[in-house]
Amino acid sequence: MLKQRIITALILLAILLPALFAQSPAPFVALSLVLIAAAAWEWSRLIGWRGITALATGALCAVICGALWWGGALEQPVPLLWLAATAMGVPGGAWLIQRGVPGWSKLGRGLRWFGGIAVLCTAWLALAQARIIGVNFLLSILTLVWAADVFAYFFGRGMGGKITRYKLAPSISPGKSWEGVWGGMLGVLLVALVWVWIDRAYSIEVPSLYTRLLERGGWFLLAGCLFLSAMSVVGDLVESLVKRSAGAKDSSGLLPGHGGVLDRIDALLPVLPLAMMLVSVGKGLA
Repeated sequence: MLKQRIITALILLAILLPALFAQSPAPFVALSLVLIAAAAWEWSRLIGWRGITALATGALCAVICGALWWGGALEQPVPLLWLAATAMGVPGGAWLIQRGVPGWSKLGRGLRWFGGIAVLCTAWLALAQARIIGVNFLLSILTLVWAADVFAYFFGRGMGGKITRYKLAPSISPGKSWEGVWGGMLGVLLVALVWVWIDRAYSIEVPSLYTRLLERGGWFLLAGCLFLSAMSVVGDLVESLVKRSAGAKDSSGLLPGHGGVLDRIDALLPVLPLAMMLVSVGKGLA
């Protein structure tokens, strides 16, 4: 299993890194469109629609994202969309986690399908716009999610249950602890401080997410990092809830040793549009 995970990771890096660092954003935007379409296919399967319906769902997601690209939406500021994503995503995620698998199962399948497509297309647009802004900006968002996950894992392993005996969401993901969440937030803050220093020390032309948040004040950087770190946990828990409802361990087997595309991007789905909201509301896309 470990060998398989490593091989898959190396192949993904060999594909993703050249696209990410290409002079034009187009290769990365196109590759991310393919991945988000695959995630839509997985989503359809997780809610019980398989076969041609799942394939059509993936194709529809690709068409929607392609239409946004062709229509010039990637270069246009859309603060109202990011505000809408925040207004619906934050309470919606909290509601789903509170209700758990029973609450999810009571939602109509059509509503679940539509909600998944909306989340995926919105996240893709945020990802594409972040890449157009600059690689440094996009990487700072991606690293926030990775840091939250890595620090949460090690803090959870080392300190889980030592500060509070209550689990984070035992009916959804029994292994997650509050200590892990707090450790993830600490890790994100450390990454933010280091990244801000690098931006300033090396006069990075395109500021990172953290530098842009700091421009509005230290308190805004602190609140933004904690908020986005918490929402990365929400994204992870919601996907775990959906998989538990479907009786699935992974969203698919598309990435041998790693599960599916959704398994790799679940925490990013809420964070990407919310990060864009924090830096773009009241400003243009720049």
